[in-house]
Amino acid sequence: MCFSSLGFFQQGGLAPGGFNSDAKLRRESSDVEDMFLAHMSGMDTLARGLRNIARLLEDGSLDELVHKRYQRFDSDIGALMEAGKVPEWGEPTVPSGKQELAEMLFQSAL
Repeated sequence: MCFSSLGFFQQGGLAPGGFNSDAKLRRESSDVEDMFLAHMSGMDTLARGLRNIARLLEDGSLDELVHKRYQRFDSDIGALMEAGKVPEWGEPTVPSGKQELAEMLFQSAL
């Protein structure tokens, strides 16, 4: 839920859309209390995801990771590509995307 909640913050909310927490039966129990508890649990999960991603955004660790991961897009060959002036340099050196670090950051927020 953390990762999907990131869009809420980056886009300034859900407007003009919304969030659907429907009441369709997808399992055998149709007990009112079971359905109530399932909905409350879903809303709690959404709230926890929102709090966790807010914490990651406030401490700046996620933004720093994304900036470092894509910093070459604004320098060297990345800037030339954006300007449409890429000479034939061969294969570029590919640094680590730090995928494991990104996953660890999200998991640490749980």
